Amino acid sequence: MSTFIYEHIEPILQAWEDFARTIEPPALTMDDAELRDHARQMLHAFAADMATAQTEHERAAKSKGLGTRSHADTAAETHAEARLLSGYTVVQLVSEYRALRASVLMLWAAETSAAHPTQMTDIMRFNEAVDQAVAESVARYEYMVKQSQNMFLAILGHDLRNPLGTVVTGTSFLMQATDIPAKYVLVATRMFNSAKRMSKLINDLIDFTRTHLGPGIPIRVKQGSLVAICEEVVNELRTFHPERLVELHAPSKLDAIFDEGRIAQVLSNLIGNAIQYGDPEIPVSVRVEANADDVQIFVNNQGKTIPAETLPTIFDPMVRIAANADWKEGAYMERTSLGIGLYISREIVHAHGGTITLTSDPSSGTTFIVTIPRLPAGFGGAGAGAGGKSNSTPQAA
Repeated sequence: MSTFIYEHIEPILQAWEDFARTIEPPALTMDDAELRDHARQMLHAFAADMATAQTEHERAAKSKGLGTRSHADTAAETHAEARLLSGYTVVQLVSEYRALRASVLMLWAAETSAAHPTQMTDIMRFNEAVDQAVAESVARYEYMVKQSQNMFLAILGHDLRNPLGTVVTGTSFLMQATDIPAKYVLVATRMFNSAKRMSKLINDLIDFTRTHLGPGIPIRVKQGSLVAICEEVVNELRTFHPERLVELHAPSKLDAIFDEGRIAQVLSNLIGNAIQYGDPEIPVSVRVEANADDVQIFVNNQGKTIPAETLPTIFDPMVRIAANADWKEGAYMERTSLGIGLYISREIVHAHGGTITLTSDPSSGTTFIVTIPRLPAGFGGAGAGAGGKSNSTPQAA
């Protein structure tokens, strides 16, 4: 069949072009060269693939996408990019390969006869080659779509910062005014709180796109007091949730090398998550421990446990823990989340060279465990200070 493809490449290309012209509206603005664009290269690749002897193991590996390849883009990948830019959907892209396969096999069938029976091995190898091209095209198409989506989200988040900053500044000014009625100050306070929540969502969105468009979430580490950061975050959440009890158990002193803002972001996400999904009658517990090499932060809440089948995906983006608890009359649970808080927390911890794990059972509740090195790998600064005597007295709201 490889020889047949070389000898009949023009009628095959004509059939490809005729089918491509039926895909509207993209085909209405494309000339003959664009409609045929990479079909010739792919047909040559199919023929070369069938003409090359391969072992069963090599064919099986290739069918699973494990075959070796060069760093250069294949014709199928380049074709996917061109079709995406021309406005083709992924369904239309795949339909082109169906038409190409059908045109080759129909012409091949017309050429064969009883004297020249069809070689099933050739047909199998041809189908494998086409399927490989389909897989490469769809993978490249999906990658480019995701890149475009992430770039759009990054630009959107960045451009929303300035107008939102104006709202925060304006409402902050109104909150401090003494020459306006109290009801206007109350409205300004509510607007200010809403704007701050929007700002957190935008920051999460930007962090999410950073993990997909670049090397990951950037961190700037320096020596600092981990206890001070924990106290600051816990007090902020106590103020924001005055109806909840948050206990902090930490040493009197604990220094480490870390990014203060990013670790505060992790703590805020984890404690906020514990408040949201924990039993409102039982305190949320935050415990900090350390040894010579590592620091560990435990955030625990009691209440509905997380199903075992959900645990492996809990840090994946857009995964939300189902709120199965019965709501009391007038109860309010914050829903201003994109479902990426735990994912961002994991990426920040990983950027510090640490780990974040989760356990959930009826006896001990749900516990997130953050472990980070006291001295990150490659950091050339002074070592972290020694931890002081533990003070386990709860600091309750």
